[in-house]
Amino acid sequence: MHEKENCSLCHTLSPIFYINEDRYYLKCPNCSGIFMSKQFLPNDSIEIDRYSTHNNDVKDPRYRRFVSPITLAILRDFNKNHHGLDFGSGTGPVITVVLREQGYNIKTYDPYFDYKPEVLGDAYDYIACCEVAEHFHEPNVEFGKLKSLLKPNGKLYIMTDLYDEEIYFEDWYYKNDPTHVFFYQKSTFDWIKETFGFKSVEIEGRLAILIN
Repeated sequence: MHEKENCSLCHTLSPIFYINEDRYYLKCPNCSGIFMSKQFLPNDSIEIDRYSTHNNDVKDPRYRRFVSPITLAILRDFNKNHHGLDFGSGTGPVITVVLREQGYNIKTYDPYFDYKPEVLGDAYDYIACCEVAEHFHEPNVEFGKLKSLLKPNGKLYIMTDLYDEEIYFEDWYYKNDPTHVFFYQKSTFDWIKETFGFKSVEIEGRLAILIN
């Protein structure tokens, strides 16, 4: 066991925060991120197997309702003339389907299920990232990439469960998924805003909106 490891977001040496029988997590004193120890990070096959069990039926009204914080925000903030990206679209790109039904122009990208690296050469007015950021093994790399894909005044929509000090981590369901390797607090998104040069960040429940 390593009593301290460098944070995968800001590289600050961080102490152990929580230990159970399967793995342990560390908490960064700088960006406030909580991250799984590197020795327990899942490999590609584990992640693919886990994602493949998700029942992501794009016609399921419950699934559509689940992603509605992002889809409604995009419909509010942008129109059909803008260009978007569904980053980490997974096996059922429901955000893309919902927006395309409204005539929106949005592309998909997923490193496992929709690998199209050419779409990462374009620039976008908005990027949707739903239940993806908690899977980032190297969030510093991923946020740099996402920032570079946004046009001026573009918006990055991140939906994930935020941790706060009132949550009892041992009982927190969100950490039980072995592919959830990084957890954010509101202050973590403040750090991301400052470090990557976003103009502002807005938190609406589970939705963080970073404005370029």
